[in-house]
Amino acid sequence: MRDDVEKVVVPLDRVRRYLEPGPIVLVSSTWQGERNIMTLGWHTVMAFSPSLVGCVISCGNHSFDLVRRSGTCVINLPTTALTDEVIGIGNSSGAEIDKFDHFGLTASPATAVEAPLVEECHAHFECRLVDDSLVDRHDFFIWEVVAARARETPAYPETLHYTGDGVFMVAGKIIDRRSQFLPQML
Repeated sequence: MRDDVEKVVVPLDRVRRYLEPGPIVLVSSTWQGERNIMTLGWHTVMAFSPSLVGCVISCGNHSFDLVRRSGTCVINLPTTALTDEVIGIGNSSGAEIDKFDHFGLTASPATAVEAPLVEECHAHFECRLVDDSLVDRHDFFIWEVVAARARETPAYPETLHYTGDGVFMVAGKIIDRRSQFLPQML
């Protein structure tokens, strides 16, 4: 890495390009027979045991009422094979179309919650709402993952990471440094 490259001021609305927390996910939900899928990039792991995940679901999003009322959702992990579907889902409203049907995706039953899985995704994390104290102020939901499934291969799938401006980065080369970690820190 070169130390002689000058740093420039980053506009504050571009900070996310550097701090994006993880891969784009598809959040599926249901309430009283209505189902939806939304594209989500603002999420973070908050605890390991129990497994807690926090995410921002805007009150202006059609999924907001479904997850708030049901108290459940499924966080589905798509791979790059679903890039066009991820964009299409993010650019459309579940108030106007059934996104499962429109994008040719399979709604499969979950094991612990009523929200459906997006079968084409690499992994599924079934969630129950455990803390909604930040929803009214920040649209921030805290979920407990109560069931999880993932395909065995590939162990490290190509996932999408949104940087803004219609640009994604793809999870790339794997760097294995397990030998340098203390066992309890893995």
